[in-house]
Amino acid sequence: MTEGDGVRDGDLPDDLTAAEAGMWQAFRNGSVYDLSSGDMHVDDPHGGHPWGPERTVRARIVCWLLLDGPPPLAGRVSSLKLAGVRITGPLDLAGGTVLPYMELRGCRFDDEILLPEAHFTTARFVNCAAPRLEAARLHTEGDLHLPRCRFLGGVRLTDAHIGTDLLLNQAVVYRDRSGRSIAADGMTVGQDLQAELLETHGELSLRSAKVGVSLSLRGARLRNPDGRFALNAPQLTVGRTLYLTPAGVGGPWQSGTTPARGTRIQRFECQGGIRLDDGRFGDAIDLERARFTFTDDQQLSLRRVQAPELRFLGEEPQRGGVLLSGARVVNLVDLATSWPGPGRLHMGGFAYENLVPQGPFPLTRRLDWVAAATAEYNPEPYERLATVLRAAGEDEDAREVLLAKQRRRRETLPPAAKVWGYAQDLTVAYGYRPGRAAVWMAVLWAAGTLAFAHAPHPPMNSGGHPAWDPALFVLDLLLPVIDLGQVGQWRLTGGWQWAAAAMILLGWILATTVAAGATRLLRRG
Repeated sequence: MTEGDGVRDGDLPDDLTAAEAGMWQAFRNGSVYDLSSGDMHVDDPHGGHPWGPERTVRARIVCWLLLDGPPPLAGRVSSLKLAGVRITGPLDLAGGTVLPYMELRGCRFDDEILLPEAHFTTARFVNCAAPRLEAARLHTEGDLHLPRCRFLGGVRLTDAHIGTDLLLNQAVVYRDRSGRSIAADGMTVGQDLQAELLETHGELSLRSAKVGVSLSLRGARLRNPDGRFALNAPQLTVGRTLYLTPAGVGGPWQSGTTPARGTRIQRFECQGGIRLDDGRFGDAIDLERARFTFTDDQQLSLRRVQAPELRFLGEEPQRGGVLLSGARVVNLVDLATSWPGPGRLHMGGFAYENLVPQGPFPLTRRLDWVAAATAEYNPEPYERLATVLRAAGEDEDAREVLLAKQRRRRETLPPAAKVWGYAQDLTVAYGYRPGRAAVWMAVLWAAGTLAFAHAPHPPMNSGGHPAWDPALFVLDLLLPVIDLGQVGQWRLTGGWQWAAAAMILLGWILATTVAAGATRLLRRG
């Protein structure tokens, strides 16, 4: 009997092998067709033990069942449930509409799985081995499950639409000819994308992908050391949180849960650059305990991302850079030990509203953090930090930050302006420590009073003048603008004229620096 003849009546085709005939009947019955031997080593689809004809079916017969299979037995729902089956030939369902439920567990494919533009309700491949999965523009109403699968030539899910969840937990995917392990640009996932303990060898590309709820790469190991990116996901949209965090290994393991105390964990590790530029995240980007291994020209790029919270709690990358230029977050949760050193951190235009340090993060380290991000002087990171500290009620720390900004700016000035900057710093710390002015004024007043008490002071007008008071005279010299009626009443000669001029000059310096500092404080108040 040829394909299509008598199928609608449920007749068994004549050219089926024994294994295929059993699969045919199991399909009509809706039962699991299990050809496993019971020996875990023999049944390992990723192992090297050969599987003979007794557990081999042709891919075209599988396609026949899924696309135009026989009716179910009375009271049954037809479905394809295979376990421990070897499938020969390409499984080509391109452009087809698959209505029966499909679940393949522990199966081995000799050739590619071809699902471009196919439509499924739900498709489950669990712990299967295949050369490649080609599924561009695949559409599923429910889930696409690929946990523990191994693909030697990559996975393509470009512009796929997954109705609910995409599962890639513990999958192992090697690169294709273009250097990509998983190409999923433009993919849409209705709910969660779970890729926990995923292992990739090549670029994981999620450019312009959309995930409705959370994207979990807990415990994943992404490796592309010779390429530019291990994770390339600009313009990624995630409804809630992106997890690049640890996952529990061994024992009872539940996806998406925090590993129980005492559980062996596997960190998220990435060998190769990460690009999340222009991403949008509804809750957070979580990098807790993440480990990055970059070359000098690779980076963790978070330029222009937007998220309510950035949890920058991973290990400091020893090479490469971290780019936060133009990013906007509400809460920055970080560790002092997570940030890279000078020249490898870029934060131009990075906006954050609250700092939530985990562990000790003294102000001196925070100033080093800002300095590391400004190889050339840039006032914006200092002003942003000062604004956040002032909003948190840390006014003294905010003034210290602005003082550090002025000192950093001073190093870029010409010599004359630099000297003036040192004078402002020494006297009143650019106005951010106004108490210093009172101390300097008191010192100059006391010293001047002692000195001018011995100065000859013939009156300018012998007819009428106030009584000589060296303390009041010096105070009149030190206070610009204010006239206490002393300076113009006495005639000084020789070195005393120079001393009086020095007092006037020092008074102007103090007044000018205090006024400049007060202006800065009022402007930022």
